[in-house]
Amino acid sequence: MEFDPSTPPKKHNVFLPIILSFVLVLGIWVGYFLSKRINSGTSATQNYHASTNDKINSLLDYIEYQYVDTINKNVLVEKTVTSMLQSLDPHSSYIAASEFESVNEPLEGNFDGIGVEFNIIKDTIRVITPIEGGPSEKAGIRAGDKIVKVEGKNVAGTKITNKEVFEKLRGKSGTVVAVSILRSGIKNQLEFKITRDAIPLYSLDASYMIDPTIGYIKISKFAATTYEEYLKAFNELSKQGMKKLILDLRGNPGGYLNAAVDIADEFLANGLQIVYTQGKAHPKKMYKATQHGSFENNPLVVLIDEGSASASEIVAGAMQDNDRGTIIGRRSFGKGLVQDQLQLPDGSAIRLTIARYYTPTGRCIQKPYSDDKNQYYNEEYDRYSNGELLNEDSIKLDKTKQYKTPEGKIVYGGGGIMPDIFVPLDTTKTNSFLNKVFYAGAINTFAFEYADKSRNKLKAYGSAKNYIDKFEINQAILDEFYTYCASQKLLLDKGSKEKTNEALKPYLKAFIGRDVFDKDAYYPIINQKDKCILKAREVLSK
Repeated sequence: MEFDPSTPPKKHNVFLPIILSFVLVLGIWVGYFLSKRINSGTSATQNYHASTNDKINSLLDYIEYQYVDTINKNVLVEKTVTSMLQSLDPHSSYIAASEFESVNEPLEGNFDGIGVEFNIIKDTIRVITPIEGGPSEKAGIRAGDKIVKVEGKNVAGTKITNKEVFEKLRGKSGTVVAVSILRSGIKNQLEFKITRDAIPLYSLDASYMIDPTIGYIKISKFAATTYEEYLKAFNELSKQGMKKLILDLRGNPGGYLNAAVDIADEFLANGLQIVYTQGKAHPKKMYKATQHGSFENNPLVVLIDEGSASASEIVAGAMQDNDRGTIIGRRSFGKGLVQDQLQLPDGSAIRLTIARYYTPTGRCIQKPYSDDKNQYYNEEYDRYSNGELLNEDSIKLDKTKQYKTPEGKIVYGGGGIMPDIFVPLDTTKTNSFLNKVFYAGAINTFAFEYADKSRNKLKAYGSAKNYIDKFEINQAILDEFYTYCASQKLLLDKGSKEKTNEALKPYLKAFIGRDVFDKDAYYPIINQKDKCILKAREVLSK
């Protein structure tokens, strides 16, 4: 008998839905009971899997058939899987097929597109810089260009979003996209046809010599290309006389385990432990240093903070537990759960926690977590509220989880890596006005506009180094910035101009320099008064 929910039941069938529900539930229960009796000769695991699958499938079928409104069963399945994984731990997760490429892309090291860094400024796509050697540079796109049309359709003044820009400009290698450009000094639109290609995604943000013997390398994530990028930067700095290194892992959320192991291997002698993993179905697996290290005996500092997680903590923990170098900064995030990614037939995937990370002394990196996931993810804010980011004495260490390094140094488990030298969050560089202009994107927008109109003059410096050494933010530029801010209703607090000027100058110089000379003129300026880097230089100078 079929039951049509769109037709009101006849009077004598008023209890039919209830009866059917009872019969279905009873059938599920009886089926489950009988399957256990019939399959008594099979393993308990097989019975469990069969009964669970029957329960879930029967329940989904029942909901799809009986629910008051029409539902999309596939959506319900995805919600069920998502909820199920989220109930396990904070890092097991489900990736929908539509999101799989974008989620994995940052760690794979490349994507297909036209190869530009851009910002949306005044509702217009503005090219910050074409990627060196990429399709846009080859086609003649320049920094400062405004992309006003894509495939003949207007994209300026349409409230376009970053996501929409990606959708329009990215595509498979070999495909062609037509763009219309407005360029300063040229009246008419310029038309370009750009053939998309594989565009590299870099995980190494900066590398330069801080002084004649100290090199600096900043890694933003541990991706498939990180080790290769590191070796290239390391070799270039070595040629420039690097004898000591600052490795900056602040804000690095992690990534691939093998990339972290390869980087750590560069600093550790053959045979020393780097990390080990262990889980219920995964026996202890040890990762050790090899003979390939090229910086095993030179002075080293590793910078970490509350944004350093997972693979970053593996590197920092390996250095600390082997008494190798000095860890400077603030307590790291505390993510020590190992995920394995399983791709499903429909293109979706799950990342399931299968093990935990342990440092060489046996410390578990993972911080405690409960069923309250919001509390877990808000823990960084709690650290700030509790004063931990400003005062070392406010850090809550688990004294029951003490470990000793080979040289007898006490280190702590219970979540995250505690630095050897604590450096508090720097609050001296900001005030209420700076907070407002950063939040509004005013510095970024003003710097781009200034760089665009002064590009030829700024390019005359010839190199990032000359720009850093010779360009100064004078009062005229500051006044121009304040005028721009006033037009955006971002007003300077009375009596704070002198202090704001000094805090503002390095940011304006760095952002203007970035728009002309890319990152080579950004990090060396921003880092000049960075307290962690100043402390690292002090340690390395002893």
